[in-house]
Amino acid sequence: MYDKRKFYVDGQWVDPLKANDFQVVNPATENPIAVISMGSTSDIDRAVAAAKRSFASYSETTIDERIWLLEKLLLIYKNRYNEMAQLITLELGAPITMSIEQQTHVGVGHLHGFIDALKNHKSCEVLPNGDTVRREPIGVCGLITPWNWPINQIALKVVPALAAGCTCVLKPSEFTPLNAMLYAEMIHEAGFPAGSFNLVTGEGAECGSALSRHKDIDMMSFTGSTRAGIAVSKDSADTVKRVTLELGGKSPNLVFADSDYEELVPATIRECFNNSGQSCDAPTRMLVERSIYDKVLGIAENIGLETKVGDPQSEGVHIGPLVSHIQFDRVQALIQAGIDEGARLLVGGVGKPQGFEVGYFAKPTIFADVDNSMRIAREEVFGPVLAIMPFDAEDEAIIVANDTPYGLAAYVQTGDADRAERVSARLRAGMVHINGAPHRYGSPFGGFKQSGNGREGGAFGLEDFLEIKTIHRPSAA
Repeated sequence: MYDKRKFYVDGQWVDPLKANDFQVVNPATENPIAVISMGSTSDIDRAVAAAKRSFASYSETTIDERIWLLEKLLLIYKNRYNEMAQLITLELGAPITMSIEQQTHVGVGHLHGFIDALKNHKSCEVLPNGDTVRREPIGVCGLITPWNWPINQIALKVVPALAAGCTCVLKPSEFTPLNAMLYAEMIHEAGFPAGSFNLVTGEGAECGSALSRHKDIDMMSFTGSTRAGIAVSKDSADTVKRVTLELGGKSPNLVFADSDYEELVPATIRECFNNSGQSCDAPTRMLVERSIYDKVLGIAENIGLETKVGDPQSEGVHIGPLVSHIQFDRVQALIQAGIDEGARLLVGGVGKPQGFEVGYFAKPTIFADVDNSMRIAREEVFGPVLAIMPFDAEDEAIIVANDTPYGLAAYVQTGDADRAERVSARLRAGMVHINGAPHRYGSPFGGFKQSGNGREGGAFGLEDFLEIKTIHRPSAA
């Protein structure tokens, strides 16, 4: 079992100020794999003080110096790539093939995206009126990341903060902290100045709130549930710090009869189940034009039955467990709610798959004849659960798609290019995927409404960590 009870503060690994051990559990076996420390407000104060001291000098580094450090980090990350993949599989339960091809790869892709953005970044420009606008690092940043795509969110916060010239304190999820600690080792090896990056593990109610309330934190960047995002915003309000949020989603997937649905429906169902359904932008509500509804249900049932649950350590295309007993219980409750509210169960249901009595494994589940007022259509399940409902007309589909408190992603399947553009323009979502198009590194990631504010990735993500200063000079004689 790993002993990871130290925090990374001011360029070194230090003991917590007060012992408070927590066991990290492998979700596939329910066995402890590591012991970490749960930090306190005092630990956060120490890390913030280190970041504040470092900011005075690190904020004065040049863009070229920061690019050099990021490129060195990229090289180190590639050298320790397999180590990262193994840790993510161990603590999250993501199947090893998925960890290698997706979970770990994002650390490379996002680094490339931010390095390219920084190389093209203009920190100073002159306006047509003669005034000068400078973009300067906002200051000391508090970063809170979730367990579901751990390195993805760490890279989307830590890298732009350091690229912008900010210093930071990271609080990763206590359920998946080992990958964050490995990333801290990489940052240290790359030679980032002491205090520019700091890491403290702990609970959101203690450490997360201490970061959000801290008077010396200039910005909070949070990814997680909408409920927790609201708490971060409230805690941050007294000090009027900038807050960026990447929160939940209930993303609609509009399938029109003129689409290549025999190919696209299976692909989007697999995307819904990817990472055991633990993705905020997963296409979890499938809206199907009525003329092809029965055909799509037949395809969906076949894909659901074909979806395998398996050991995360085994290579191949299958899904692993949910991250914790807390998440397992929540998913089971929502599957039961779908049954109780009258949705038709096509595949799956409550309980664990046969042969997986140990571990937090859930059955891939598909509901048909869902009404958009049902809990499985309104709430973010965050498990391998798909809700399918019919529609008769384009306008109806758009109304139902937008009838959600969320607005992270949306998906449109159609063979009509004009319809694709028309529907995309009317969907209230931060990202729209047409006919299976993927999200690409360097493009902005984020949503409307209760899916958050701000954008992550590339130049747009870099901007969130910069403050604007206008310099007014006397007019020339």
